[in-house]
Amino acid sequence: MSVLFRGLGAAAVIGVAIVGPTVTAAADPPPNCTSADLAGVMSGVSAAMSGYLFTHPDVNAFITGLKDLPKEQRREQLRVYGDAHPDQRAEVQAIRQPLEDFRARCGGGPEMTP
Repeated sequence: MSVLFRGLGAAAVIGVAIVGPTVTAAADPPPNCTSADLAGVMSGVSAAMSGYLFTHPDVNAFITGLKDLPKEQRREQLRVYGDAHPDQRAEVQAIRQPLEDFRARCGGGPEMTP
């Protein structure tokens, strides 16, 4: 993953899960792949990310400074920052890993949950 903090907008992902398009499933979702499961994973990731950012004020300030940039510029700035700070990139990736695991196990993003 080349983007340092891809998906930091957890609220946006949850918003998609709640109001975004859904796939009508003919069968039940795989075990532990419901919207409730996703919400649990997202809350854990969000709490861990919040703790990380509060304890890493330099990273917090950098990400906060990106809020008014267009999406593509934010992605590029995050990539450049991650390239220059590989330890921080790895720490953030570790925090986000449960969400990546959920997506891999459940076959996609939150729009795939019933």
